[in-house]
Amino acid sequence: MSTTTETTALSAGRMAALDAACDTLLPALEPAAGADAATAALHRRGARERGIPAAIAAAIPSLPAAPRRALLALLDALDAEGFAELDLQRRTERLIAHGDRLPDGRFAVKQLKTMTFGLLFGLLGDDGRNETWDAIGFAGPVTAPPTPEQAPKTLPLTAVSGAEATLSADVVVVGSGAGGSVIAARLAQAGRSVLVLELGPYRNEADFRQLESVAGEMYLGGGMVWSEHGELGLLAGSALGGGTVINSMVCLRTPAEIRADWAARGLEGIDGPEFDADLETVWTALEVNVERSVHNRSSQRMVAGLTALGRASEKLPRNVSQDDDPRFCGYCNSGCQQGCKRSTQKNYLQDAADRGARFVVGCRVERVLHDGGRATGVEGVVRHADGTSTRLRVEAPQVVVAAGGIESPALLLRSGLGGPAAGRHLRVHPAWMVGGVYDEPVRAWEGQIQSAVSFDYAHCEEGVGFLCETLGLSPGFWAGQSPFTGGAAHREQIGKLGHVAAWHGVSHDHGSGRVVLDEDGEALVQWSLADPVDRAVAVRAQIELARIHRAAGAREVFTFAWEPLRWRDGEPFEEYERRVRATPADRFTAYSAHQMGSCRMGADPATSVADGSGRLHDCEGVWIGDASALPTAPGVNPMITIMALAERTARRMAAA
Repeated sequence: MSTTTETTALSAGRMAALDAACDTLLPALEPAAGADAATAALHRRGARERGIPAAIAAAIPSLPAAPRRALLALLDALDAEGFAELDLQRRTERLIAHGDRLPDGRFAVKQLKTMTFGLLFGLLGDDGRNETWDAIGFAGPVTAPPTPEQAPKTLPLTAVSGAEATLSADVVVVGSGAGGSVIAARLAQAGRSVLVLELGPYRNEADFRQLESVAGEMYLGGGMVWSEHGELGLLAGSALGGGTVINSMVCLRTPAEIRADWAARGLEGIDGPEFDADLETVWTALEVNVERSVHNRSSQRMVAGLTALGRASEKLPRNVSQDDDPRFCGYCNSGCQQGCKRSTQKNYLQDAADRGARFVVGCRVERVLHDGGRATGVEGVVRHADGTSTRLRVEAPQVVVAAGGIESPALLLRSGLGGPAAGRHLRVHPAWMVGGVYDEPVRAWEGQIQSAVSFDYAHCEEGVGFLCETLGLSPGFWAGQSPFTGGAAHREQIGKLGHVAAWHGVSHDHGSGRVVLDEDGEALVQWSLADPVDRAVAVRAQIELARIHRAAGAREVFTFAWEPLRWRDGEPFEEYERRVRATPADRFTAYSAHQMGSCRMGADPATSVADGSGRLHDCEGVWIGDASALPTAPGVNPMITIMALAERTARRMAAA
């Protein structure tokens, strides 16, 4: 990544603007009379008192090119007009106004909010706790991790050292998530020498501290990647086991109509008994069940609201052992400390290791090597804990690209492979967050993050729609993404987080985005809410979820749009609906935990990267084995689909 002085260093002017901007978002305020000690501390200590501007300044050079550029442009604009010398009210007005004045102004403010409020809830004292937690009733970690002896790491890591190293294998698998783990296991079982390269670290129960700020190292980009102009926030796993280590364990089978469509696109037999068997194999390997699904207070509210409106709901199947205890499930996205989550570390990767597969972590694969239309291996860089690195070359006649829907197309683009469809047709299942504030505490961070779903809205707009699902409430994330109108109002909203039920509408994409390379040669997602059907679904999701909250007894409803889209008890709900419908598409913010289709399979090389088996159209020996291979969005949480497709591809690789 480029970190030249010209592009990233904070001059005195930039630093002054950053300090003032952070103080604008999180100013020191006088608490209301009679406030308890925790609430008083939340108000009295602002960004400056907590050292947040300095922490953000240190992090700016490591940001990807797009948010780094947007944030520095904002600081330069603020510095040029003497922002730091203004009073708080005028600074608030100017900061919000710059969101519309600058080309990527909203993106820059959004990035700054994300970092500021992430640090507000993420900074830890000497006692390992954050002083703001008590103000909202957030417990923080409830158990200590097991010792390394109690939870040993059983996947063998291959160490590389020195300036350069070379390894060889029959098959090199780039990525160890839902798809790559399956292919690694099946080819190792078939007697192949398998080497798995993973960008992220190897972390297991002994490392899981039930802290969002620590768990960021297991996510791509440290926890949040944005699309080019900030319209879409992207969450993706980056650890040995990929997203299966930190996801919410939702297990849904591929819908029949999707399978029929994919069969017509060239995935022969995907609509028949062979794929039925693949789905069942994965279901069994992950120990999927509904018996251990228990609704927390947020899910109970959603079910009550759906029932009041005459809508159906059902329990979500989850890949979890029978030892699962809901008391510890609120930390699921930081890794399951109790070891109940059946991530691929527990099954496919362990199966691969037991049959001789090797693993290298901290490895960024830069390109696939090929000669004369055939794969010869890969090359990349392994980053070590001490800050040094080793350039690694792997010689292998078969390469599996399974780095995820964002990184897989970037790897092909850097390699000059994949044809015209490489990076195109990206689907993201854009999710629309709607929170409801209730009289009694909800504490949506406690209990199972996702255990309930309604499919009643799945085809509500021209054949597509959204799933109504609950999600966990991360205080830092929700504070950072909630609309900002001023420091005092935002602090008041933060104080309500313990009473918020957190839900989202997970949309079935009608349009698509694209992955390209940025100026640093890194993946850059281009996506906007330009498709009219997708916009209709976005509006519908934010209205219907608000209706469900209202039916469940919420006193207030809010979304994550740029301007506040709120309904409060006693106000006409029709006015909320009108404002949602009138909001321009570029002022909504979507989120995605499912990036798919950017190296999709299909019969036509002009519109797909790989054939119906997963084999690249333009290079023998290269296979796509992850979410990027999905021809279209399945409209349901895709983990089971990804893994079943990987079973299918692995079988064809073994036969080849």
